[in-house]
Amino acid sequence: MKASMQISKNFQISKIDDRLYGSFIEHMGRAVYEGIYEPDHPTADEKGFRNDVKELIQELNIPLIRYPGGNFLSGYNWEDGIGPREERPKRLDLAWKTIETNEVGLHEFFDWSQEANAEINMAVNLGTRGVDDARRLVEYCNFPSGTELSDLRRQNGHEEPFAIKTWCLGNEMDGPWQIGQKSAVDYGKLAAQAGKAMKLVDDSIELVLCGSSSSEMPTFASWEAEVLEEAYDYVDYLSLHRYYGNQENDLENYLAKSIDMDNFIKSVIAVCDYVKAKKKSKKTINLSFDEWNVWYHSNEQDSKNEPWQIAPPILEDVYNFEDALLVGCLLITLMKNSDRVKIACLAQLVNVIAPIMTEKDGPAWRQTIFYPFMHASLYGRGIALTPNVQVDTYDSKDFADVPYLESIAVLNEDENELVIFAVNRSKDESIALDCELSDIELGQLKEATELAGFNIKAINNRDEEVVKPNENTDVSVEKHRVKAQLKPLSWNVIRVSL
Repeated sequence: MKASMQISKNFQISKIDDRLYGSFIEHMGRAVYEGIYEPDHPTADEKGFRNDVKELIQELNIPLIRYPGGNFLSGYNWEDGIGPREERPKRLDLAWKTIETNEVGLHEFFDWSQEANAEINMAVNLGTRGVDDARRLVEYCNFPSGTELSDLRRQNGHEEPFAIKTWCLGNEMDGPWQIGQKSAVDYGKLAAQAGKAMKLVDDSIELVLCGSSSSEMPTFASWEAEVLEEAYDYVDYLSLHRYYGNQENDLENYLAKSIDMDNFIKSVIAVCDYVKAKKKSKKTINLSFDEWNVWYHSNEQDSKNEPWQIAPPILEDVYNFEDALLVGCLLITLMKNSDRVKIACLAQLVNVIAPIMTEKDGPAWRQTIFYPFMHASLYGRGIALTPNVQVDTYDSKDFADVPYLESIAVLNEDENELVIFAVNRSKDESIALDCELSDIELGQLKEATELAGFNIKAINNRDEEVVKPNENTDVSVEKHRVKAQLKPLSWNVIRVSL
């Protein structure tokens, strides 16, 4: 199969916000306890955090981590996680029916995030709490000194403010599963007042308003419009959440689900711009896709969990090769929409639907989805260029005219390189890619890697990393052209110097 791609530096989508490669850690399952934190582990540092996990996270080059939830957030009192550990209460986490020990709280997570080279995307509880607690948390975190809350932070060990800049106003507030579920109007009014108070404390922060929990929600689109009607003037982003699975074991349809993500994004943009027009506002609301991933493998196992345990295994999807291919397609889709999607958080980071898995007292390892995310995070920095692609298409159960090639190019002038990301969705045909760059003069091929040739159900585990990148030796570079053979069912990264 042949595919052509034309690229010009004059046709730009946007400079990609580094926060597009964010992630998420919620107090659920083994994400925190036995995930990032295990004091008795052989690699644990003096604060109890696993260094082997930290090293894998640093490989991913994650700029932003959403915390502490998630559904957990809507019943969480942030004060439970400050002060001496021995005085912290154990609480029922009603969201996941577990016991939260609060051994890891705000200070511990902030210190850990600094070592992981990531900022915090902090979330405030608008389920069981409200305006006063939201503004108090901002004051505790961000105000320098001289007030009760800022001095309490200093007393608890942090002289300098945390200076957290990105804040989520609750989580999935339309969901019937959510503690403190609200109507769109009620939530929008609460978010507006919370946001107003938070920005009075620190006017440099940016706020994320909850969109629908999924595009499949019966209130989708009307919810977005109604909450923006109430809170438009106080917020900067609207959130999107979406997960994908291959329950039908239909590979062609599964790999086309990035089209659903693209449609979802464009629908939400349309609503944001409708409200902007209606309000005659000069401000544009951008998007935070702060939960996205593959999630379906663990559903049956999770149904068997006994309630009220401490850090039980929850949502521990074991990812295979076909999941890595879809994650690659989803990452390309986010880059293609980087003009409006400024923040995105792969949900989650460790153990819970995550690229990294751990064993208690044992090793940590990279799941199959680790590599597309790592490649995108490392090399998808710069300017996303509009891809003009001609390639054959196919129809699947839910999608028509699905291109066999999903691809984009990123111009990184800081690193003096051009990077092409590409997924070949075909099960049995290679794609001969001819990429023409009319006004970009190329130098040497720096690197060409591929995930290809694996059984679609192949997984990585504690003992063997089956799915990992290999060199693609069938790539050539000319002055204004890149040619490559992309194997069937493959994730490809081609880096060329300028």
